[in-house]
Amino acid sequence: MRVLMVSDVYFPRINGVSTSIETFRGCLAEEGVDVRLVVPAYGGEAQVAGVTRVPGRPVPGDAEDRFVRWRAMHRAVAEAAAGCDLIHIQTPFVAHYAGLAAARRAELPVLATYHTLFEEYLHHYAPLLPATLLRAAARQLSRRQCNALDGIVVPSTAMRDRLAEYGVVAPMHVLPTGIPLARFGIGDGEAFRARHGIRPERPVALYVGRVAHEKNIDFLIRALQVALRSAPDVLLLVTGEGPALPALRAQVESAGLAGSVRFLGYLDRHRELPDCYAAADVFVFASRTETQGLVLLEAMAAGVPVIALSAMGTTDILGAGKGCLVPSDDVTAFGQTLAHFFAHRAVWGHLQREAREFARQWSDAAMAERLASLYRELRRTHRAASLERLAIGGI
Repeated sequence: MRVLMVSDVYFPRINGVSTSIETFRGCLAEEGVDVRLVVPAYGGEAQVAGVTRVPGRPVPGDAEDRFVRWRAMHRAVAEAAAGCDLIHIQTPFVAHYAGLAAARRAELPVLATYHTLFEEYLHHYAPLLPATLLRAAARQLSRRQCNALDGIVVPSTAMRDRLAEYGVVAPMHVLPTGIPLARFGIGDGEAFRARHGIRPERPVALYVGRVAHEKNIDFLIRALQVALRSAPDVLLLVTGEGPALPALRAQVESAGLAGSVRFLGYLDRHRELPDCYAAADVFVFASRTETQGLVLLEAMAAGVPVIALSAMGTTDILGAGKGCLVPSDDVTAFGQTLAHFFAHRAVWGHLQREAREFARQWSDAAMAERLASLYRELRRTHRAASLERLAIGGI
């Protein structure tokens, strides 16, 4: 079976969508699914078999992303769709319309993964417009796009329920992105600490992810201030890059936290990031808009306990017996939980074991098997529907 994935974002741009595409692509090959990609060109990428790069221009205010050219994307998708059995759209921008047009032209089934809850994001990037107007527009666009598809993959039950509230009636399938468990279970935390000059005994809290406003990292910094009152040696590591970095650096400087917060930037996922997870004592996360929360599972796979807010997609991950602590959505409560964790490590030692055991349920191979089955079912039902239309037309 051959599937065409279409996206407005991909590596070297680092985010959850890129990670999801790459994770599934590698494992789907083991399921007999050959995945082609049509994705943006960022400049200087080597040519890779099965990957078509479409030129574009940087997004104003966020040079990491690209606006791909409309005609170029439509042309590339139409050409790549030849010989494919199904089109899988990964983003709701130019890629959505190009993928949908190619699928209808070639009479192929088409589905999309709804990765991002845009109604919770837009006000960060268009602060001068009324938030209610932006939310309504995001919901209307999502409803129209989703209902034009043969199916939608959602990474969590919370996302499925939210789309149903929008009025989405197309079939929805809850199917999270899996985790390459082996990669995150072999990190060298001692070596990482030595490279970065972190004492072996210093308590370390870690955030990994895009450094964007919607990730609520400023909440973590304020919670750290609370924790430092009773655990003055705690170090918060912030790993990743993004548009909120200047504001967060300024927040740390003005609060006098330069010795308690380090911004590490981007770390290579295959080499440095597993070591970084292994160097941490606890993983902290405060985003309220995640559709899944892959980084929580990565931390758990590394045996790192999690302290996080339970909101949207993370509610499927967080809970009793899953290697985590879930404070209320309050800076003081979060900071006190962090301080309590470090003051009573022996009490919470079982969280490491629980985290690893829970992460095993989310393996990349298991999720890819489910996605391959969904592809085949969509192809079967689409062909059956096509034959039925032909039969009716011939009467």
